[in-house]
Amino acid sequence: MKGNAEKLALRPGLRATRDTFVLGLSADTRRRLEGAAARHLLPLVAQCRCVAFYWALGSEMGCTAAIEQAVAAGVVVALPVVSDEGDKMHFRSWHPGAPLAKGWRGLRQPAHGESIEPDAFVVPLLGFDTRMRRLGQGGGFYDRALAGRTDAKKIGFGWAIQQLPAIPCDPWDIVLDMVVTERGAVGKEEA
Repeated sequence: MKGNAEKLALRPGLRATRDTFVLGLSADTRRRLEGAAARHLLPLVAQCRCVAFYWALGSEMGCTAAIEQAVAAGVVVALPVVSDEGDKMHFRSWHPGAPLAKGWRGLRQPAHGESIEPDAFVVPLLGFDTRMRRLGQGGGFYDRALAGRTDAKKIGFGWAIQQLPAIPCDPWDIVLDMVVTERGAVGKEEA
């Protein structure tokens, strides 16, 4: 599910921009900004039964503060688990302090926990636009996992610098409900 050539061409530059931005942050500043994003996210998920987060890789917006706030609000947390073949993703309950195992391509995922169907998904991204189109890593995991989940909240989680004027879209791409950054929540703008 790599997508069209325009999407393929965008990914390296978006990764480099995100990496450069995050490398320019002190550890304290990064924690403060991720905490700000978590505070913007909490009102959107506090009433949910179960929220799927992700374990950040590299320069992705980290979810640690958001997970801690969700747990304190009584929300069940889930993390993605990708099959060893790298073709399917499902979600398993997890709580801070529970062990994480190294999964497909080094992903950190719950070592144990029950499979669970979240009612909200907080998803990583490389880029997004005001129409809530998301550009991910290109594996299509979230698009497949979110397909048909019209009842679930779909919230992108990333840095404000990741917003672009427009993201190319393929027919299988799932549009988000909103994106939360360190600056606040960005809602859908109709074309």
